[in-house]
Amino acid sequence: MESAAVSGDQPALVSRRARREAEQGPGRSTAGRRKPEKPSANQRTLQQRWLPKTAVLGTLAAATIAAPLSPPASAGDTPFALDQANVGPSTLDVVTMPGTAPATSSAVAAAPKVTRSDVTVSRTSERNPLPNCDPNAPVEGTNGRLADHSLCEIWQQGDSLRPDAAIALSSLNENFRAAFGRDLCLVATYRSLSMQYSVKASRGSYAASPGSSMHGWGLAIDLCSQETGSADVYRWLNANAPAYGWQNPSWAKRGGVGAYEPWHFEFVPGVQEKGKWYG
Repeated sequence: MESAAVSGDQPALVSRRARREAEQGPGRSTAGRRKPEKPSANQRTLQQRWLPKTAVLGTLAAATIAAPLSPPASAGDTPFALDQANVGPSTLDVVTMPGTAPATSSAVAAAPKVTRSDVTVSRTSERNPLPNCDPNAPVEGTNGRLADHSLCEIWQQGDSLRPDAAIALSSLNENFRAAFGRDLCLVATYRSLSMQYSVKASRGSYAASPGSSMHGWGLAIDLCSQETGSADVYRWLNANAPAYGWQNPSWAKRGGVGAYEPWHFEFVPGVQEKGKWYG
């Protein structure tokens, strides 16, 4: 506050603010203030271009937070379980990543290597585990259209194979049950032609062309992921299955000429009859 000598009835002390307002009048001066600059034409163009992109990026970020990507399927999963949720690589995966194969699971990597000299079906002649299945029944029909008498149902209801293959696999399963206290789990055995068309449409290169699959001849199985994902089980299968005529073919192994399918096993004697065994 400053003091000022004034005459009459004016107060002796006048504030700086009051003095300034008296000098400027009732309207406040805007002198000395900088007016906001209007954006240039180039700046307006950049803003118009980036606003839509910013909105899109924000939407994608929100969607990612709300619905995170699903984790990839494990290497042991079998992609042909038609009666349950699909697992393993989808057709889109196969198309977008043609050079990528599933990683080798520890169970598959630990399995012993088997050669053709190990293959024998002598044990299948010891006892028939399927009394109602005639191993000498004629195999009639075509791929995916086998006659009813040319198929025998195994321990899983609704699953069947060619008689000799069914008896051999059932004998293997009895040994498996003694070792692990349960039956061997399968997701695919004999496939009708119509079912093979369905599998081919949904799984692309992971399925044989209809009319050429060993599933259509009742000579192939696909194991559940719990079998290929267990080191003990997969090691046991590779050590014992060949004695009953069943093997994971070389084309289905990593580095083979076909898709990598550690879950796929074939009945060697029957496939050899077809001239299609490449063990």
